[in-house]
Amino acid sequence: MSADTQRTLVLIKPDGVQRGLVGAIISRLEARGLKIVAMKMLQMDREMASQHYDVHRQRPFFQGLVEFITTSPIIAVVLEGSNAVELVRRSMGTTDPVQAEPGTIRGDLAVEIGRNLIHGSDSLETAATEISLFFKSEEIPGYTRSVEPWITES
Repeated sequence: MSADTQRTLVLIKPDGVQRGLVGAIISRLEARGLKIVAMKMLQMDREMASQHYDVHRQRPFFQGLVEFITTSPIIAVVLEGSNAVELVRRSMGTTDPVQAEPGTIRGDLAVEIGRNLIHGSDSLETAATEISLFFKSEEIPGYTRSVEPWITES
């Protein structure tokens, strides 16, 4: 992994899995030049969900987040690429799908804030913490794709 390459975590939430949008969401992120370096389906329990949403623990919507994310399996994905955190954030669109720009995942595929399909790390620091919650280091293989020189200059 080069110095300017970043890793970030994406979760396709229960609504994305239940609606059969996993492939569509991942395709959009891969089309941005991001590389999947780890991916798995899992059922989050309340403890893991509480850890993941710990930053929101004091907010009134915390319990609702935990309840929703534990209702059905999710897909956890580690993506790698130049500016990966920002590329994912822009590709997702704003948290509220009504406000999200057309062309974004939420702007095109989601309807309301409580069912916004996807989570993406908001910073490199958060990404590192979140990745370690969902993946062991040995579950994230490093590899080079032959197409990489066609995606970035470095």
